Parts: sequence; C-alpha cells; structure tokens
Amino acid sequence: MKYLLVLAFLFAQFTFADFNTTLITDRLERPWGLAFLPDGRYLVTERVGRLRIVDNKGKISAAVTGLPDISVVGQGGLLDVVLHPDFSSNQWIYLSYAAGSDGKYNTEVVRAQLVNNALINTQKIFTALPKVSGGRHFGSRLVFDNAGYLYISLGDRGQRQQSQNLQSHHGSVIRLHDDGRIPEDNPFANQPDSLPEIYSYGHRNIQGMALHPKTGEVWAHEHGPQGGDEINIVVKGSNYGWPVITYGAEYGSGFKIGEGTQKAGMKQPVYFWDPSIAPSGMAFYKDDLLVGALKFQLLSRLKIKGEAVIKEDRLFARQFGRVRDVKISPSGNIYLLTDANRGRLVKLTAQ
Repeated sequence: MKYLLVLAFLFAQFTFADFNTTLITDRLERPWGLAFLPDGRYLVTERVGRLRIVDNKGKISAAVTGLPDISVVGQGGLLDVVLHPDFSSNQWIYLSYAAGSDGKYNTEVVRAQLVNNALINTQKIFTALPKVSGGRHFGSRLVFDNAGYLYISLGDRGQRQQSQNLQSHHGSVIRLHDDGRIPEDNPFANQPDSLPEIYSYGHRNIQGMALHPKTGEVWAHEHGPQGGDEINIVVKGSNYGWPVITYGAEYGSGFKIGEGTQKAGMKQPVYFWDPSIAPSGMAFYKDDLLVGALKFQLLSRLKIKGEAVIKEDRLFARQFGRVRDVKISPSGNIYLLTDANRGRLVKLTAQ
C-alpha cells in the first residue's frame, strides 16, 4: 500500500494550445506499434498484418516483405515492434504477433534484419505456450533494458487462472537475451516445475511497457476487468496477483473477483484506475509517465515522484481518437498512434 494512490482527484483538461501538433498521416489501418528509424522515418505495425515505413511527409511504404505467418484473430495480429539497441550496425528489429493453427493461438516474437523494404534472416526467438482458442489478451509490448535484455509482455489469453501457473506463459513478463537465449539469472531458470523464460507473473493483459530513464526499471501497465487497470514496476520473480487480487470487478454484474485487493506475497500496483481507461502504450517524458487510453480517447499524463504517482492530468480528450501507442522520439517529441481503420500518426511538440 506504500505507493498506492487511488484515482480520487479532479483532472485538468488540456487542449491543443499546450502543444504544437503535426498530423504525419491518417491512412494507417489499425496501427499498433511504433519505432523510430535512425534516418528519421517511422516503422509502424498494422494489426491487420502489415509492417509499414512512413516518412516525415506521411508517405507510407508498400508493406514490408518477409514477415512471419500472422493470425489476425480478435485482439491479435501484428502487434509491437522494437529496434535492437545496436540497430544502426546490425539492422535487427523485433516483432510480436499472434500466431497459430487449428483454432489455437498465442503470442510469438521474431527478430529479422530490415534491409530496404524487406525482412531477411528472420528468426523466431519466442513462442508463448500453451496455444489456446479465442482472440483475447495477447499482450504484447517489447522493451530492451539498459543491459540489453529483451522483455516481452503477455496477456492471460482470457484464461485468468493460468496467470498464477508458472508452467504456462499466460499473464507473464518474459526476459530473454537478444537472440532468444534464456538468461541464467532469470528467477525460475533452475526450477523444473516452472518455465525459465518467465520474469514476473500474475498479470492480466499488459499493453504498455517502458524503461524508466533514470532508474532503468521496467514499468508496465495492464488492463484490469471492470475497474482495476494497473501500473506496476516489473520486479524479478514477483507475483502481481491476477486473478487472486484485483481492484476490478466482473463485467456487467460488478461481482467481486478473487479474494480482494491485497494478499501476502502479491505485489500492489503503483497506481490504478477506477473506472478503467483501457490503457495502451506508455512512455516516460521528462518527469512524467504518458499513457494512452482507448476507452476515453485521451492521453493520461502522470506526474511521478520516486515510485509514486502524485498527480494525473488528462490531455486531448476525444481529440485524436483511441490512443493505441505512445512513444518519445530521439529528439524528444511525443508521438501517438490511434487505433482506427484510418489510424493516425501524430507528432506533439511542447510549446
């Protein structure tokens, strides 16, 4: 409870006057993930199964070739993209996506080298297991930490009890070397009854993950059910409680889920939202944490002090649409992707 702040204050409504805004394009189809190429162009995933390169004038490339087989099912499809920390010298990019056959799917991750408008030397480095039916809760964000480890966020695939099962990848954060090898110091690497890729567990559906620029900690947010969207700091070997503890409730009925909001041995969130905002995408900006919201179509700006959220402001309510991803460019500008059939890439520059 030390860092827990309940959403209980009024939110300032910011407008376009606080930022210069530039619409790069509004012709992306269900964009999901964004990365910045060294030459100033943008690498954008479309959930419908395409990877695009967009230039500063909004010109969208033909679909990048060489992608793996992607299953566009429910919330799944082509999801996140991240560059290797040494991309300028090795051209590796990483993609997360839904994949499967015979009606059973889960999240997979590949790396490949981006050459012109094609992927080459594609290598599958992770497959979440078990693969199950349904189209819910694939995660899935990708983040490199300062030591070069790759973190992969996974959803519970709608099978909530599996988030407490260390023999299932559902509802976990995965930590790997850049080539897919399992780090020897992963918390469950030497436990025969656990999957060695798991770094933390007890999550519901993480769709936002970012590296703290000062501490190097991995922060993540996850969708709760009705209420109970959470922000957490990802700590090695920790259990974040879903579905045993949650600040959310069953959809529709509002009935209690699990055993309450706290239990010994299970982490409390840094912050939670009630009502839910349906968060997606997250980035640190100066001393703030920016979180996109699908439900209220806004950008949540959280003032961070240490490991506590001390204030929230809500920006651009219903100005852009459903904010799917938030990224900060190397030059320090904010970029938003919106989730729509004509999804937008928007640049925000503080005045």
